[in-house]
Amino acid sequence: MQVTETAAAGLKREYRVVVPATDLEAKVNARLDDLKGRVQLRGFRPGKVPVAHLKRLYGKSAMAEVIEAAVREANSKIVTERGFKLATEPKIVLPPEEGAVEGIIAGKADLAYTVEMEIVPPIALADFKTIKLERLTATVEDAELDKALQTIAEQSRPFNDSADAPARQGDRITLSFQGTIDGAPFEGGSGDDVALVLGSGQFIPGFEEQLLGIKAGESRTVNVKFPENYRVSALAGKDAVFSVSAKKVEAPGSVTIDDDFAKTLGLESLAKLRDAVRERIEREHAAASRQKIKRALLDQLDVRHKFDPPPTLVEEEFNNVWSAIENDLKQQGRTFADEGTDEEKARQEYRAIAERRVRLGLVLAEIGEKNNIKVTDEQLTQAIVAQARMMPGQEQQVWDYYRNNPAALAAVRAPLFEDKVVDFLLELADVTEKQVSREELFKEEED
Repeated sequence: MQVTETAAAGLKREYRVVVPATDLEAKVNARLDDLKGRVQLRGFRPGKVPVAHLKRLYGKSAMAEVIEAAVREANSKIVTERGFKLATEPKIVLPPEEGAVEGIIAGKADLAYTVEMEIVPPIALADFKTIKLERLTATVEDAELDKALQTIAEQSRPFNDSADAPARQGDRITLSFQGTIDGAPFEGGSGDDVALVLGSGQFIPGFEEQLLGIKAGESRTVNVKFPENYRVSALAGKDAVFSVSAKKVEAPGSVTIDDDFAKTLGLESLAKLRDAVRERIEREHAAASRQKIKRALLDQLDVRHKFDPPPTLVEEEFNNVWSAIENDLKQQGRTFADEGTDEEKARQEYRAIAERRVRLGLVLAEIGEKNNIKVTDEQLTQAIVAQARMMPGQEQQVWDYYRNNPAALAAVRAPLFEDKVVDFLLELADVTEKQVSREELFKEEED
């Protein structure tokens, strides 16, 4: 086997590999000789089939297997001997001449091909003990707890039939409607037995206000204009007319937050309900705190690790990000001008984001490899089980999907691995705690 480097630019490498036809022939004969002792052919005793006869029957398939193995072996040797880490799968370029491949398979020509590789650059890891971080924490105040309980009460509020009373703000109307644009119905513009609480903002602006004062059994015509940034671009900015019939009008009843109310939610007492709500809010605080410190940690890693990431990985990441951005704008019926930018500037910004993501991904992978951080099979199984439980009745389908889909399995493994590396780094970093208000803890997320 002869390997010659033919190109080296940045992180891209190219090699010409030549495996003599005699070497391929020897390996084919070895395979056929091994097959001779196992194959049974009519007219021959076991183990007595001539190799020449086997070559006529299985020579091409054996040569194909030998060539595939030779390519794998050569590529692996190139990577191992040079200490490379591949960013992408090697690209094999076979001779373009007509009949060249057939000649190799027939054993009449050497196996000669070009392999193109893109490698990961060496990454010098920083001293993580020099990283200083602040972990924000917020105590669950009684006012926050009371507000959460009030929200639960409002969501659980009973509604009572208002008979002939006109609908007021906060009342619930059960209605049917049919919408038209320029006299023609449109997709998603109709509904039957739809419950709408006036003032909830559930429908497009101007719709709910025109139903104030409506009574059960009454019909009205509602004229509205879809917002310019409506998520369905075909409807954005269009004038629509809705024929609405109110089937029922119900007024909200009162709710007393006490032991009896707690029991309607399956808890023993108001004290137990308060404890459960407090625990939920504490989990929300903890999640927000972790998200902030993780973001700060990634920012620190980005500052400390500057290198050019593999172009192909950046291009793949950018294409994924850009596709999501374009789809999002299309669904909202918006343009880059609406966002205060233009396409070229947006492309530059999102390419920078893609480069950062790829670079940080490589840094985290390097940290995990150097420190033997791995996601265990048990942890992966637990994550898949959690996914399956989110789809009651389809648990087996979810399990089979992940078991038979390596890409989906990798998508589950990736965030688990990232979190384990983050935990490892937070143990090494200099982390101090800072008590803040709930507003400060959630400020960026709300923005």
